[in-house]
Amino acid sequence: MARSTLALLGGEPVRSKPFPPWPTHDEREERLLLDTLHSGNWFRYKGNKVKQFEEAFAARHDAKYGLAMSSGTTSLEAIFCALGLEPGDEVLVPSYTFVATATSVIIGGATPRFVDVCPQTLNIDLKHAEECVSPRTRAVVVVHFAGLPCNMDEVMAFAERHNLYVVEDAAHAHGARWNGKGVGSHGHMGAFSFQASKNMTAGEGGIVLTDDEQLLSRAFSRHTYGQRPGHPWYSHHVVSTNLRMTEWQGAILLAQLERLDEQMRIRRQNALLLDEAIANIPALTPVKSDDPRAADRAYHLYAFRYAPGVEGLSRERFVQALQAEGIPCSIGYPVPLYKQPLFQHVQHPPDLPSYNELELPQVTQLCNEVIWLTQNLLLGDAEDTRDIIRAIEKVLANADELLQKAG
Repeated sequence: MARSTLALLGGEPVRSKPFPPWPTHDEREERLLLDTLHSGNWFRYKGNKVKQFEEAFAARHDAKYGLAMSSGTTSLEAIFCALGLEPGDEVLVPSYTFVATATSVIIGGATPRFVDVCPQTLNIDLKHAEECVSPRTRAVVVVHFAGLPCNMDEVMAFAERHNLYVVEDAAHAHGARWNGKGVGSHGHMGAFSFQASKNMTAGEGGIVLTDDEQLLSRAFSRHTYGQRPGHPWYSHHVVSTNLRMTEWQGAILLAQLERLDEQMRIRRQNALLLDEAIANIPALTPVKSDDPRAADRAYHLYAFRYAPGVEGLSRERFVQALQAEGIPCSIGYPVPLYKQPLFQHVQHPPDLPSYNELELPQVTQLCNEVIWLTQNLLLGDAEDTRDIIRAIEKVLANADELLQKAG
């Protein structure tokens, strides 16, 4: 019997060597961590690493203020608490995102109203958002998904028409810019994550950006036991908690910030090679924006769609075959966020069916089509990227083997 071509069926894989590891570090992290260690100032209000990082990261993203947090999730929670939301208020939330985008709204006291997303970009569909606005809508949260900036000109115009706060969930978008201005600084408040998989990481951590001093003060109260800037130390004004970043994390992130722009350049260079190749593969569709204002993209993920695909060959089987060829990849979110079990127990907007009964067509389709490549795959050289392309082309060229096996 002739040997199969595809690695999944016993053939030789396109690639056997690993892609660049993540996270990356060098002597810069070591030096700053040792400096923190020997200083004895490990608490953020004794040392200066967190303060330096807040200022540098805010400046890099064109924001006046930065407030470092314990995680990206707590950054969002502090934001929604700072907005002064009340029971019955609604926040428009894109339906293709991590769970924290929506649960932070609930912790802030409001109700998520899920909005469909654009198939071309995976970002919020503002046409559907217009249909979702009600007299109870107080804010809209936009997610710069996979590091692709949302059209913030349209978002801010939409928010102004409806008198809404704008929150930017930029957990995927470190360093990205919309029309030359850093994401996270266009809306009223923005949040970033420094969790282990993110394009900048200290294992965990986050930051809130804003230009509004009053909103900053409210977020600070959530962050530090209900205290307020300028008030006595033993002075607590709201029920709150401790969401502070440590000096250890601040030290690591100062070093991570130094290499952000160079890593962005490498990712973008390799992503453009993938864009060109995938655009010429009839079975696949790239996720991208042709708007030059979104050119400074962060590429936390390289996402593309198995659409229209190969008749009879499921996306899941295609992904299995690609993985066997040595290309780490996944199907991403398998269901829209509102289908998560937790939302069966959450109050939904009164004029809508329950979250479990909600059906948004575009995100439902995307959950059956999207494929993710993680950002570290884009940190190699052009030959590494060509291996990804060769593997995709090989699987599609030999799809008949998979179809015969399935039969």
